[in-house]
Amino acid sequence: MTTIIAGPCVIESAELLDTVAQELVSINKTHGTDIIFKASFDKANRTSITSFRGPGIDRGLQMLADIKSKYGLRILTDIHESWQAKPVGEVCDVIQIPAFLCRQTDLIVAAAKTGAVVNIKKAQFLSGKDMVYPVGKAKDAGAKEVWLTERGNMMGYNNLVVDFRNIPDMLEIVPTVIMDCTHSVQRPGGSDGKTGGDRRFVPQMALAAKAFGATGYFFEVHPTPDQGLSDAANMLELANFEPLVKKLIED
Repeated sequence: MTTIIAGPCVIESAELLDTVAQELVSINKTHGTDIIFKASFDKANRTSITSFRGPGIDRGLQMLADIKSKYGLRILTDIHESWQAKPVGEVCDVIQIPAFLCRQTDLIVAAAKTGAVVNIKKAQFLSGKDMVYPVGKAKDAGAKEVWLTERGNMMGYNNLVVDFRNIPDMLEIVPTVIMDCTHSVQRPGGSDGKTGGDRRFVPQMALAAKAFGATGYFFEVHPTPDQGLSDAANMLELANFEPLVKKLIED
């Protein structure tokens, strides 16, 4: 089955989580998918110190646990510090290692020791083949299952480009390679104290990744993305998500 991860960039409110979760459950029932719910309890890598970061780990994990209990969805969230792995692993099925932190040995080891699936995002400064080393760390630390996620490479300042050859390269390392279809259209740093992006290209990113053999897809979705408190420019409108899922799971 195709792995699909979706949810708002950051936990903004319980109401937002419910709205997105209800749509994911509906899509799962209609299409036989098993979409994993994603949201961050803390965005530790925001452009500005005044940017919204989320409710924090204690409240955030409780809110994610509520979604898991209420809707039966598997849960993914990211960690930025090693001590966060243990409490996150008690709630989440998948622990994500952010791209900028994929070389942080202690972070990967801590995630691996929880027993959760470890999803490592490929750094913007590494090739797909380079990801053999973070995967090796995770497996040596006891990870039962490791995924890799492509999200583009830096192309000069404030821009990303995706080399889709990274997908087959990473499939030689692990059997599950995810395409991050929304972060790959970012323009990091951007302007006006926030990261820019262009969500128009999200569907094309997904379909191109499918052509290169991706086994899964990652989307940040929001009912009104322009009002989102993080990654507003590249999140996909929730209303446009189901038609894209349908295309991706068709043979």
